[in-house]
Amino acid sequence: MAYELRDRAIFGTTSATTATHDVGLLVLRLVVGLTMVGHGTQKLFGWFSGPGFTATGKGFSMSGYPAGKAMAAIAGLSETLGGLGLALGLLTPLAGAALTGTFINILAVRGLSAFFAPKGVELESVLFAGVIALTLTGPGRFSVDHFLPVLSESRPRYSILGLVLGAVAGLVVLLIRD
Repeated sequence: MAYELRDRAIFGTTSATTATHDVGLLVLRLVVGLTMVGHGTQKLFGWFSGPGFTATGKGFSMSGYPAGKAMAAIAGLSETLGGLGLALGLLTPLAGAALTGTFINILAVRGLSAFFAPKGVELESVLFAGVIALTLTGPGRFSVDHFLPVLSESRPRYSILGLVLGAVAGLVVLLIRD
């Protein structure tokens, strides 16, 4: 009997654990999502001391991507709109797809020879892990998706589909790189 009560307390869901769970997801969504919005707007508009659209396009060309400006637009929009979707909890599987494709390319370009700063990919890896975790778990109650019944009914299917779609799109873009 004591084990049964303890197991229910640890593994069961109460309103308190659900509320803290949803607040935790909200915090994670806001931090990861708004960080990605910032990175996207750096590319598109030069905000937050970013390089801006033209310099980002040149950077993509120098990294071996064809049509650097088009790639800058795709990356900037993916980061901005994917990050905004993640922060709001709006169509979270699609936001996860956009950001997954982006992170696959970021990690490929940056390389995986070093993990820690200054030349490593620790920040990118942590942000990508946050995107994957949020895509798989869903955005929680404090989100726009909470009010969209189609997403709540098939959450696992859409979550996996979003990550697979993002990975395939990211790999296709990576394949056209010289």
